[in-house]
Amino acid sequence: MSRTLQTVTGAVRILEAFDADRTEWRLSELAAFLDLPTSTLHEQLETLTATGLLHKLGRGRYGLGWRLLKLSSALYSSLPWYGPAHDAMNALARGTRRLAFVAVLDRGTPLQAGPQVLCIARSVQGREGEAVEGETRFELPARDTASGRLLFALHGLALPLPGWPDQAAAIRAAGLAVTQDEWSPGTSSLAAPVRGRGAKCCVPWASACPAAG
Repeated sequence: MSRTLQTVTGAVRILEAFDADRTEWRLSELAAFLDLPTSTLHEQLETLTATGLLHKLGRGRYGLGWRLLKLSSALYSSLPWYGPAHDAMNALARGTRRLAFVAVLDRGTPLQAGPQVLCIARSVQGREGEAVEGETRFELPARDTASGRLLFALHGLALPLPGWPDQAAAIRAAGLAVTQDEWSPGTSSLAAPVRGRGAKCCVPWASACPAAG
């Protein structure tokens, strides 16, 4: 790995440590989480803070910086289907009073093990019931979520499930995927594609609900 790639990869690892469940880190805690020397990590954190990607919240405490909003806004603006998919997600959340989200398939990079199912938006409008385990995750387990099975079936990708080719064909024929007690015990989920006019790609929305029976 080249020095440049190593530096960028290190920065990405730091930024990805922040999520909905962990919006700030102390230097010592993040060093332990990433298994890095505090001196090395401190230098990287200060560099990211200087660029505006991170923000210093106090002595030894860091959060995400405002500059990331510019990047996310630019990304969403480049996706013509995002608005309709987001509207469908909110309509689903209001109509079912359950968690709803938008997920996409990331084909991956040479540094990733393979395709990933990414949750790029979620809505809890009027949701009833308790939170679902893992609902704030950015990467979703492909084999255990309706979104993952739908995306892998639509894109003709293999999953380590018994009889997957037949199951994938059934998902494509039905235009939806359903799971029960697989992502989190006591829950079920449904995913269907949101298609834009003339769109060649599919973006599923899903709802996690109490399992029937």
